Amino acid sequence: MAPMLAALALLALLPVSEQGPHEKRLLNALLASYNTLERPVANESEPLEVKFGLTLQQIIDVDEKNQLLITNIWLSLEWNDYNLRWNDSDYGGVKDLRITPNKLWKPDVLMYNSADEGFDGTYQTNVVVRNNGSCLYVPPGIFKSTCKIDITWFPFDDQHCDMKFGSWTYDGNQLDLVLKDESGGDLSDFITNGEWYLIGMPGKKNTITYACCPEPYVDVTFTIMIRRRTLYYFFNLIVPCVLISSMALLGFTLPPDSGEKLTLGTYFNCIMFMVASSVVLTVVVLNYHHRTADIHEMPQWIKTVFLQWLPWILRMSRPGKKITRKTIMMTNRMRELELKERSSKSLLANVLDIDDDFRHVPPPPNSTASTGNLGPGCSIFRTDFRRSFVRPSTMEDVGGLGGHHRELHLILRELQFITARMKKADEEAELISDWKFAAMVVDRFCLFVFTLFTIIATVAVLLSAPHIIVQ
Repeated sequence: MAPMLAALALLALLPVSEQGPHEKRLLNALLASYNTLERPVANESEPLEVKFGLTLQQIIDVDEKNQLLITNIWLSLEWNDYNLRWNDSDYGGVKDLRITPNKLWKPDVLMYNSADEGFDGTYQTNVVVRNNGSCLYVPPGIFKSTCKIDITWFPFDDQHCDMKFGSWTYDGNQLDLVLKDESGGDLSDFITNGEWYLIGMPGKKNTITYACCPEPYVDVTFTIMIRRRTLYYFFNLIVPCVLISSMALLGFTLPPDSGEKLTLGTYFNCIMFMVASSVVLTVVVLNYHHRTADIHEMPQWIKTVFLQWLPWILRMSRPGKKITRKTIMMTNRMRELELKERSSKSLLANVLDIDDDFRHVPPPPNSTASTGNLGPGCSIFRTDFRRSFVRPSTMEDVGGLGGHHRELHLILRELQFITARMKKADEEAELISDWKFAAMVVDRFCLFVFTLFTIIATVAVLLSAPHIIVQ
């Protein structure tokens, strides 16, 4: 107990921090008569200097088709507001404040060549204000800028994308935009892009006088210089083309009376035919895969070939469905029986295990065929229940029915509509699944055929030129 009392006594002797009350008093004093529309300069004839810079975090995307560059950037704006100065000793040593930007004047610097839907893609953060009046505003944002993409030397191309920043309403006599770092943008936190190599990001200050206005307008333009990484295109595009072209050229070095020249040409023709056929069959596979029940119906021959026999030959299977010769024969037999014995029973008729004829012709009052040995009471109940679902044949009959019978008739129609919709949805889902499986079957069949064709073509070339094997 004694050590605890000593600690409490020591805490009582420590000075109490008055940071909270001092900061509140300082905010009230600074913002009481502050006007966010006033340009914070002591002399209105002098321009306000704003230091501008940016930090490039990431190149998100280079859209060659739409001529767009998407980047993640942090802006940096520094200026001095003479209305936000104080003596820190008068306010308990408070040297800086964080104030929301809507309560202060801030420069309206925007990117001129923005292609963003909202034009300004920055996030409004607090402004750090120090006791000497300096203000630091660092808003991050995702910038979508226009960029003229030149792919003349693809894939060995360099792209230069400009990002032009300037005040939207103030001219150079009112706001002087100064480059914060003469070397350009800050690249210390840049995340490497997998497709593009960053060469540099120089910056330049421009003062332009337009024909419409005598006042000069100042902007700061950063140029993002990037170079495409060619390793992927080199191995997947350039090397195959060079090898095929080299083989074609070397064919002319063979003697005219040599049979291998004709063999080599035949081999090239076979390869060209195989590549063209693979492209056509790939289009067929994609077409099958993306078909829907609203546009396409699957013919019976496609079901027979691509859903039954060809998967059985290729030893393919579907989840929940076993494909064997026996199941194929049984499915075909069941389809034939279904076409012969297809009925149009309603949901209620299936539930009651009766035919639809009861809705047109009421059964005899003494019939007990559907009640078995349940007795006369149950027979009478079943007969009355069936009569309650008698479907009227004309509109006059509907008008003559009582309210109870009409409600039952409407319920029956709604049940039939719901079951029809559910059945249609199931059939559409099953048809889409069948088209996708047919695409898989065609893909697998092409794999076997093209592999076999390549082996046969290669063996034929080697056999026709035995000296290749001997050497």
